This record gives sequence, structure tokens and C-alpha cells, in this order.
Amino acid sequence: MKIKWLGHAAFLIISETGTKIITDPYAVDERLTYGEIKESADVVTVSHEHTDHSNVAAVKGNPEVVKGAARVRRIEFRAISTYHDNSGGSQWGKNTIFCFGVDGVGVCHLGDLGHPLSDKQAAEMGSVDILLLPVGGFFTIDAEVATRVCDRLKPKVVIPMHFRNDKCRFPIAGVDEFLKGKKNVSRPDASETEFKSGELPAATKIVVLKPAL
Repeated sequence: MKIKWLGHAAFLIISETGTKIITDPYAVDERLTYGEIKESADVVTVSHEHTDHSNVAAVKGNPEVVKGAARVRRIEFRAISTYHDNSGGSQWGKNTIFCFGVDGVGVCHLGDLGHPLSDKQAAEMGSVDILLLPVGGFFTIDAEVATRVCDRLKPKVVIPMHFRNDKCRFPIAGVDEFLKGKKNVSRPDASETEFKSGELPAATKIVVLKPAL
């Protein structure tokens, strides 16, 4: 399985058989200046309807759009209901966490999670191999809560997303705030990485990718 960070909360995940999944495709605007998404996909997951996570029209091909629990291309997408904020959705509404398996590797995309996980939510997520984790704060969980989420789920690999950089001018923190004091951090000069079942790290590894777009 290959994972490419397109930018923001958008990833392209490609299975060994060529199935392509894009998560939370963004729309470009004055604050989000990643390149336009021009990739094709078989499946697009949407955690919520804000424009920086739901620009399905940008994805080429004829993808099936997944906004809740579904089975597509023999992949089971489990949907865990959460909130975009820490006040029961009263600020920014609901958010959906998606967990799914690709080539025997469990992937979990947290979308714009805005609060610590409850016991029920963590149990619904189950075992997580690859955690796609928002870390910027303000609109999502911040570095402190993101760390607590990691400690609770104990994923094999964490890939940070939704943080401030030269292509994201949201009033949020950069990734370094989350990385402070962390061990086993990798910052490859690449936007894409590959994972295989049975070859994942024994201790949680943080992989900071470069945006592809």
C-alpha cells in the first residue's frame, strides 16, 4: 500500500491491486494554496462538508463518494461519528472518522476531529496501524490532544496533517508543536511512502511527509 500526502487532509492511498482512495479533497482558496487536485480515484471519503474537506468535484474519474459506513471495491469503510469541535458540534458541526483496511494494513483518517476520543469511539476504531492525524489545533485537536489520541490508540505509524505551513495559512499551529519531545520521528524528503503488512514498526513511528501539491 502506498500513501501520498496531497496536502491539508487529502491523501491518495493506492492498494497493491491499483484501487485508489482519496480522503477529504480540498478546494483551493486564498488561505489554502496547495495545488489543485487532479488525481483520479475509485473512492473518495468525506469527513464533513466544509470546502477544505469536501471538494469531490476536483477528483478525476468516477469515484464512489463515501460519507458513512460503506463497502466499496471489497474495502470495508467503518464510520465513527465524532464532532468538529469540543462542544458537541455547536461550533462547526459533526465529523466522521473513517477506518478501513488496505492490503492487510488498517488505516484511520480522523478528519477534523475536534475533541478527545471517548471510550466508545476508541473502541469502535479498534486496532489502528496507520493514523492520519490532525495536529494544528483551533479547527481541530491541538498538539496536546493529538498526543493523547496517539497514546490511547498506539498506532504503528502516525502521519500528521492539517497543520500550518507555507501553503496553509489557517490560524493553526505548525507540525513542530506536535513533534516536540517525540521520539522515532522521520521527515523524508518525499510526499509518498509505502507500507506492508507484517513490516510495520514495533514502536509508534511519526512520518512527516511533504505535500505533493
